[in-house]
Amino acid sequence: MLRLNKVKKNYKGFQLDCTLEVQEGCVTGLIGKNGAGKSTTFKAILGLIKTDGGSIEIFGKPAGEIGNQDKEDIGVVMSESGFSGYLTVKDLLPMLKNLYRNFHEQEFCRRCGEFQLPMNKKIKEFSTGMKRKLQVLAALSHEARLLILDEPTAGLDVLARDELLDMLRAYMEKEGRSILVSSHISSDLEGLCDDIYMIDNGKIVLYEETDVLLDSYGLLKVTEEQFKRLEREHLLRHKKEEFGYSCLTDQRQFYQENYPDIAVEKGTIDELIMMMIRGEE
Repeated sequence: MLRLNKVKKNYKGFQLDCTLEVQEGCVTGLIGKNGAGKSTTFKAILGLIKTDGGSIEIFGKPAGEIGNQDKEDIGVVMSESGFSGYLTVKDLLPMLKNLYRNFHEQEFCRRCGEFQLPMNKKIKEFSTGMKRKLQVLAALSHEARLLILDEPTAGLDVLARDELLDMLRAYMEKEGRSILVSSHISSDLEGLCDDIYMIDNGKIVLYEETDVLLDSYGLLKVTEEQFKRLEREHLLRHKKEEFGYSCLTDQRQFYQENYPDIAVEKGTIDELIMMMIRGEE
């Protein structure tokens, strides 16, 4: 559905060098701290910036060769952009109908009502959360085959986030669809994504299926003495702490079975990010 191969973009003090793939029928997450390269990757995919190397394929075609129909098959939410604040939702309707042949106006308006988005109020008067809801509803309104969602749940309260995630799950029930999504809220990714890429300093530093990440990865909490006698083969990162060391492993069960005297915890995606970025190899 989407493939990036060694896509490069150079800025002063930063270089993107990204390889990733989104399979048909899958929700793929892209995680990393602010400034890691998530939004730059999304902009490169959408042709909003000129890349300095590598290749991008969308629907099996080079990104530069996709036609208007292909573009209609992509739904987009970007964290740093949105609709003009001087328009109302009602003003958007004819624009969306002209842009997308498969725009479902009635369903879009119904969902705007569900999310309490007034039709005649200028968008600049919307809260951050309301603006994000509108972007997501527009992306879901025209039978897109591929969704590119940069921080779609940012600014939403817990209830609105749950409703939005349910909509994304319902979207994926139809065959031939995929999502690439970034989020700072790890629980969103844990419950939604099939696989996850971690990006840091413009480079992919980890790729794993979400189930494997949650079932096999873990954190070891050990004293200095325990750390000295640990087998290191299955340790990905370690970090010095006041009590000794925290260690990240992708073989939690191995250490549970062979080191019954040490504390082995099931790591969250947030802890994984911290250890991969701040820990030592």
